[in-house]
Amino acid sequence: MARKKLTQMAYKDGAEMMFGTAKFPVTTKRGIVLGGGFVHPEVVPHPRPGSEKTMKTLLREYEKANGDALERMVIVGHPTLQIENEHIFQMTHNPKWGAEIAAQTARQMDDCLTKYGLKAAYRSTPADLRKPDMVDMRNSDYTREVLESFNECAKYADIVSIESMGGKEIFDHAIIRNDIAGILFGIGVLGAIDMEWMWDQIVAIAKKNNCIAGGDTNCSEANTAMFMAGGMTSKDVPHVMAALARAIAASRTLVAYECGATGPTKDCAYEDPIIKAMAGVPISCEGKTSACAHSDLAGNLIAAVCDVWSNEAVEYHDMFGATTTSVFAEILGYDCAMFNSAIELGYQQQMKEILVNSDMYRDSHSLILAPDNAWEVGNAIVQNRAKSNYASARAGAIKAGQIILGDKKMKLTKLENEALTKAMKELEALPDDEGTFIDDCLKKYKNVKGFNPASYGL
Repeated sequence: MARKKLTQMAYKDGAEMMFGTAKFPVTTKRGIVLGGGFVHPEVVPHPRPGSEKTMKTLLREYEKANGDALERMVIVGHPTLQIENEHIFQMTHNPKWGAEIAAQTARQMDDCLTKYGLKAAYRSTPADLRKPDMVDMRNSDYTREVLESFNECAKYADIVSIESMGGKEIFDHAIIRNDIAGILFGIGVLGAIDMEWMWDQIVAIAKKNNCIAGGDTNCSEANTAMFMAGGMTSKDVPHVMAALARAIAASRTLVAYECGATGPTKDCAYEDPIIKAMAGVPISCEGKTSACAHSDLAGNLIAAVCDVWSNEAVEYHDMFGATTTSVFAEILGYDCAMFNSAIELGYQQQMKEILVNSDMYRDSHSLILAPDNAWEVGNAIVQNRAKSNYASARAGAIKAGQIILGDKKMKLTKLENEALTKAMKELEALPDDEGTFIDDCLKKYKNVKGFNPASYGL
């Protein structure tokens, strides 16, 4: 279907963006206003291995994991909590399972509101079971299960989201070869095409069920690049390649909001500061508090313009202080209390500067996510949006590269500098026309395992 491409930035510059406030706030069923002036915590419980054997055992696991988080917020006096359950395979493969867990959690949240006045919201994130190298992305039993899971969970959830997989087969081939054209094709073209097909349907399902269509994340690709790049001692993938992949991912993830998604965005989309600059939707971010799931080099900076503050995912277990979901909900709640106190005291600008400057030059990836630079990358994407998904993704990557190379405070190793210089030359040499680029890529990647152009309507 024809959809309106975003061609104007939501913010006039990066300085205008601030944590806790979005241009277009959204309100959940129990009255939490996301992006309406305060930052809210989002905890992501994950079930223990073995609990998925039956629906009964999994329901019991989530009853405890989600219930413990809600109870802890009441105990320590935090006023709001958003809980996200990222589906394990069984919850989407059996759509009724995910729906039962959503319904159960909604009842728990209603009970907490009635008894204690705690405002809570539930985000259900069906798993994208469609592995591109295994199934047809548009016509398979897994595809039908994913969409049915949205239909079932949207009846009870406040918000629905997904971590879609389009283009991953090409990306996986390209990232280990430092092939920027392949990364651009996998994320910026195939990923965007798949999202357009998927998100038209997700938005329609959400509207039908009075549910919020949240957002998507390029977890399967840009986050893979970020994790492969790793920390200061890692050299498996140049950090600059991960940064370019992130800029490309922002162009791809924007598709959800062009299809009608409103946010809150998915927490693991590290491209979200760029998304906020472009679309003005409330964003959920994860950083230092997601160390339970993975490490990153932007643990404070990524919170600088967040509206929801998340922990990625934590497996349900006992700790000295309580269960993991209780502990991480409390930590997130105190972080949000700090953000919100800064807002109320008028120190939000100073707080933002502290968050940004603590990580800005830790890594090239962090550099392009700093609000001013995120705005510049977003503006490059938006200025080229009307041309094509490809043109905007390419422009975003080039702008990110220019920012990294142009900032003298950003120290690059010889390896990183050579990798970025090479990638920039390759990006500049690519054709301007999307059709030509796609035709070239269809030939170049025709033998990549699992790549089926028909899965993307090509």
